[in-house]
Amino acid sequence: MNNLMWTAGRCLRSGSAAFFLSRPVDGGVRLASARLMCTASSDIQKDLGEMVKKDKVVVFMKGTPAQPMCGFSNAVVQILRMHGVDHYAAYNVLEDQDLRQGIKVFSNWPTIPQVYFNGEFVGGCDILLQMHQNGDLVEELKKLGISSALLDAEKESK
Repeated sequence: MNNLMWTAGRCLRSGSAAFFLSRPVDGGVRLASARLMCTASSDIQKDLGEMVKKDKVVVFMKGTPAQPMCGFSNAVVQILRMHGVDHYAAYNVLEDQDLRQGIKVFSNWPTIPQVYFNGEFVGGCDILLQMHQNGDLVEELKKLGISSALLDAEKESK
């Protein structure tokens, strides 16, 4: 029991544990294993670290690029589309609650969607919109080796 308490304390301090009580058939009450829960949480964090590094542009969103399920996710998709960013990894957080909560912990950002460039957290819809409006997004895409379609359209109009 002391080991369980120590593990629970460590997991709580790291912010990676949740506890629940279960009532088995025999009528007793048991505390779920903190170690198991802490390990599961650290596994999702490791997986997220790999997911954000796998592609140049990664978006955690509600829905899919073809069918966004919220206005903010739709705005991110539209901004990327305007810049000609058609190839990016998109993860639907509505399909997996562990992913939905895990990405918030991973980035220390409370909202969805979340955008990553080359494994680095950029921000949510508001940040991406601001970058689009002030021209920073064109520069950030250039660093990724992606030429913004807006630049191409500007060159053609001259």
